[in-house]
Amino acid sequence: MVHDNQLEKSNKFLRIRSVHGRNISVVREVYRRENVPCQSPLCLSDCQNSTGDGGLSLLPADVNHYLIPDCQVAREFLEVLENPVVTGIIFLQTVVHSVQHEGSKRLYNRLRNLVKDKRKASIIFHNEFQKYAYCEREEGETLCDWQTRSTYAAAEWYFHHLATQKPIIMVTLNKQAIEKYENKTLNVFVLSLEEYLRKFWQSHIPEVMELYESLTASLETKVKEKDYKGYLPLDILESGVKSGRFVQGHINVNRNNAGQEAFVRQKRSGSTVEDDRDILIHGMPARNRAVHGDLVVVEVLPRSEWRGRSSVIKESQEGQGEGDEEDGATDENVMPTGRVVGILQRNWREYVASFASNEQVSEKGGKVLVIPWDYRIPKIRISTRQVEKLKDQRIVVRIDSWEIDSQYPNGHFVKTLGPIEDLEAEISAILLENTIHVSAFSEAQMKELPVDTPDNPWCIEEAELNKRRDLRSSHLIFSIDPKGCEDVDDTLSVRELANGNLELGVHIADVTHFVKPDSLTDMEAKSRSTTVYLADRRYDMLPGILSANLCSLISGVDRYAMSVIWELDKNFEVVDVLYGKTIIRSSYKLFYEMAQAMHDGISLTEIVKNVPELQNMLEEETEKRVEELRCAVTLLMRVARCLKARRVSGGALELESVEVQVQLTETKSVEDLNPKDHLEIHDTIAECMIFANHWVAKKIVEVFPNQALLRHHPLPKSEQFENLKNCAKSKGFDVKTSSNKALAETLDRCVDSKDPVINKILRMLATQAMSVASYFSTGSLPRDQYFHYGLALDYYTHFTSPIRRYADVLVHRQLMAAVLAEGSEGLPGNQELDELSEHINHQHRAAQNAQRDSQELFQYLYFKQKDLNNECCRADAIIFQIRANGLMVFVPRYGIRAPVYLRNKDGQVLYVQESGQSEWTGGSITKSEGSVSVNSLVGSMTLTLLDHITVKIIPNSSRAHASSLKLELISTEGYALDQDIPTTEKMSKNQKQAIIQEVRAVAEEKRTQSSSEDQGHQFHSLKAEFGQTPESESLYSLFESFKEMAKKPIS
Repeated sequence: MVHDNQLEKSNKFLRIRSVHGRNISVVREVYRRENVPCQSPLCLSDCQNSTGDGGLSLLPADVNHYLIPDCQVAREFLEVLENPVVTGIIFLQTVVHSVQHEGSKRLYNRLRNLVKDKRKASIIFHNEFQKYAYCEREEGETLCDWQTRSTYAAAEWYFHHLATQKPIIMVTLNKQAIEKYENKTLNVFVLSLEEYLRKFWQSHIPEVMELYESLTASLETKVKEKDYKGYLPLDILESGVKSGRFVQGHINVNRNNAGQEAFVRQKRSGSTVEDDRDILIHGMPARNRAVHGDLVVVEVLPRSEWRGRSSVIKESQEGQGEGDEEDGATDENVMPTGRVVGILQRNWREYVASFASNEQVSEKGGKVLVIPWDYRIPKIRISTRQVEKLKDQRIVVRIDSWEIDSQYPNGHFVKTLGPIEDLEAEISAILLENTIHVSAFSEAQMKELPVDTPDNPWCIEEAELNKRRDLRSSHLIFSIDPKGCEDVDDTLSVRELANGNLELGVHIADVTHFVKPDSLTDMEAKSRSTTVYLADRRYDMLPGILSANLCSLISGVDRYAMSVIWELDKNFEVVDVLYGKTIIRSSYKLFYEMAQAMHDGISLTEIVKNVPELQNMLEEETEKRVEELRCAVTLLMRVARCLKARRVSGGALELESVEVQVQLTETKSVEDLNPKDHLEIHDTIAECMIFANHWVAKKIVEVFPNQALLRHHPLPKSEQFENLKNCAKSKGFDVKTSSNKALAETLDRCVDSKDPVINKILRMLATQAMSVASYFSTGSLPRDQYFHYGLALDYYTHFTSPIRRYADVLVHRQLMAAVLAEGSEGLPGNQELDELSEHINHQHRAAQNAQRDSQELFQYLYFKQKDLNNECCRADAIIFQIRANGLMVFVPRYGIRAPVYLRNKDGQVLYVQESGQSEWTGGSITKSEGSVSVNSLVGSMTLTLLDHITVKIIPNSSRAHASSLKLELISTEGYALDQDIPTTEKMSKNQKQAIIQEVRAVAEEKRTQSSSEDQGHQFHSLKAEFGQTPESESLYSLFESFKEMAKKPIS
């Protein structure tokens, strides 16, 4: 050992595992010193602790103790420590090394993320660099004993370093350590993890003991049932991927055929398989213990073993998957087929699950199989003796391992969500399954934000007046949004200039003024990434003081904005553009229908009645202002028409999607759920936002060519258009897909004057064929990949909705840095931005999926209450795909896409007589490119793509999975009642109103009939986390529409 005045040098001998899985011996020089930061605000020494702004957390001063887990606790019970309530944890360097080298990479990353989260107020203390906290390993001492001794020595040092101000608790699983150290130093406690949880946390978070017991049980010996093949060593996998022998990618299980089909998308570079097609993984043995979402390495089989994907619609069953039998019917087009030979990264998460209705506990250790809510996840074996208590509950489980000799993965029970089919439990399940974690904004976050109360109103700062362009008196600014919307992101202005040109302005809420980089509010917004809109509630990305107040550009108040203002010539070409921070005061808050009606010539009386800002004025002043506003709206629509026509001529697509809108009463209760009427004013606003996003993208790419955040919509794969082409062909249309321009032009020509729904269906199918748009950093893609296929633009980003999208917040920061020529300092670099883009993309997709799932939940609960003979349970449906055993149809009246079976599991076929009676009999099905024929003992019938049929809507209850709707063919003719109703009035008012109102009423009635204790001891915490927003609070615009909701591919 070498000494000097400041440092103490020694050698550390390690035996660690390399990245290739080999054990190697390593000698490292270690320099110890006295001034290692302790990261506690109670420190009385000169530790030079960070304030928290440099990326290091500070321990909290207001907890009653600091917690130091030992190595085994951190490795095996990290999930307990991840609970957001447990703060003030000190992870020693010794413990972190143990997790890194004795645990797994995924566990190590979880620990690092826990420490990075400032809300946890937890730190890593480098005890092995602190001269007085470190212990040399003694000769003959086991690694475990040395780790325990080092942990206690560091705990003692911490206690004395803080001058005995704060008790220290060391938690361990080592009984000998407890006996040895528990009475050694006053107020340095050594407790077992179980004793610690019972004494300190059981009353605050009751489920913590259930989690502890479940984790303990999962560490027991594993059950041996079925052999899989072992994985190849890591170095062989890596070299195989580099050479092209193997293919690397994430495994995606087909939810409609989970037991037989999974796919791995190939990376475009270095691929040896033609066409960059997905690789089919057929059957569970070939999947080799890979779980949906895992990063796997695949060996492509010889071409003679390639298969086609199944052409049969699989009927959903409880716990289907592992034992699914071959269906025998496959697509004629074979595709590359392979098997999993290695797993690079497990992407296991928490899963919602439930017990089978007849599940019993086995004799050995309480082992029991649970069925995950997600069809794509196999059954999971957990250890619990609470089956009777939990059998009718939605529960949460985690996977711990999947051994080579086990048919099922092993896991553990985490917590319960509530009774099956209880509305709040089902909403909780939707959020958790989509990895959406929502909770109330913390007190610390709220303290960062400004105050706006009657006693202390918020006002424009004098400093900002000098830095911003003031548009309050010079511009007529107004907003056009859905009725009842209060989180107004964007406003518009348009006026004629003295030189004869026009000025168009898009003014966006300046969220970045209030949300500073790396603040707690920024970190929370980054974590959420988007506002989540469900069918009956929403979860905001930003606290209400910002989203509904200070950042909302409502009329009549002064607000900070980020503006893009163009000067346009008489042909609407851009002459000049200005970007900058402004102060605005919106004059009018219009809703879409009123703005459209103003353009169409509605009377002055109706306008004044629906625009509060025009009321209580003299008649002459009112007429003047109405005319001024009407001219502005009309001019704005004229400009937008030209901008859109220019984009469409360049190949922009006009696609169709199912848009559903929730209407609320003045008391914020849900009044209606109805299909959204499409108006020209919708296109007007959308076009102005697209225009702003495009020009902002051009600006940030120009200044930050290698670290700008853009949005990329890639080219769709040609095979994705097959169904669209077949449907169009059945009606005599020819759809060209060689380019976006060719597709747009041919879709415009696919018009059937006798059936206007046909064009909408074809555009919906084109939407399904599209690739998913995503955010990316410009330094991560070649420049020729920056384009947005659907919008036909070379550069595109998101700038116009910073209240509900974190990507827009990042773009605002980049734009101001570009405008002010501040350089890239303080902005995320390419690598950081690329990682952040992946996170935002994931959260964005999760929010869209949660929207879809919640809508399907409310549809199911609505029809569950109906008599099947009720008129609302019969509907017109259009056939858009033909399968070997049935049809895929779309129900315009309710926006439902679902299968209709023509052959059941017993091999019988369905025949519908002219009288409307249907019968399952013996027979056969003949499928062709555009039609399917049923030949039964009773008679024959033929159905063709885009035919109208009548279906009965039947609720399909499921204990284990999400309940759904089942469609049954009752007539080969369209439903006359639906076809007689105009498209915009497909749902009667009573039906629209009933869907959500009745569901909520029934759920409320159930809750009042049973006490909160019946929900289990977690009721209050679950209600606080997932409960419906109180009606006294803001329920405005629960969701504007589902227009951005991605169409779920038929897979």
